[in-house]
Amino acid sequence: MIEPEAAERADAARNRARILTTAAKLFSERGPDCVSIDDVADAAGVGKGTVFRRFGSRAALVRAVLGERERRFQEEFIRGAPPLGPGAPPRQRLIAFGEALLDLLERHAPLLVAAEVGGERFLSAPYGVYRLHATLLLREADPGCDAELLADLLLGALSAEQFIYLRELRGVPLERLKRAWTDLVSRSLPREPAAARAPAAPAARAPGRS
Repeated sequence: MIEPEAAERADAARNRARILTTAAKLFSERGPDCVSIDDVADAAGVGKGTVFRRFGSRAALVRAVLGERERRFQEEFIRGAPPLGPGAPPRQRLIAFGEALLDLLERHAPLLVAAEVGGERFLSAPYGVYRLHATLLLREADPGCDAELLADLLLGALSAEQFIYLRELRGVPLERLKRAWTDLVSRSLPREPAAARAPAAPAARAPGRS
């Protein structure tokens, strides 16, 4: 899960809240690609160094703006109702997870792309949670699969950059993307866990042989 914010001085907490509120407003109005750290600092009435010290980079600032939405999403797939949350078979939960992430991308893809600069996506806390969640579901659905690698490969199909390419440049409808995700998971996993599959019947003996 995303770590809760450590205790802050009152003035530091106010500055952080003002910076995040200002950044969210500018990102919504102009798009994240058209907003710099300088723009956020000027609009929030703080120094550029304050923003850099607090967040470190524009991508980290974007991730902080997305933080509350991310917490709600994680809560849904970790402790929410099935099939996204516990209580459904792992295969169904993995399908529901991808569909829910596609819904999140539909609402916030430009922000998520801005938060995925270079390899930062793979080092981020949300990606680590997604990867662990997918790995555990894959391992439960098919104990014999290479769950860790398969989780990375499946999550590659759900990157924000890939989503924008498919939705905006290819014009693929969201529902078609969800059907394709279901198909991808279905082709990656058996209907039943490998351990639960019935063993092959023994070969018939030739007549007259003991």
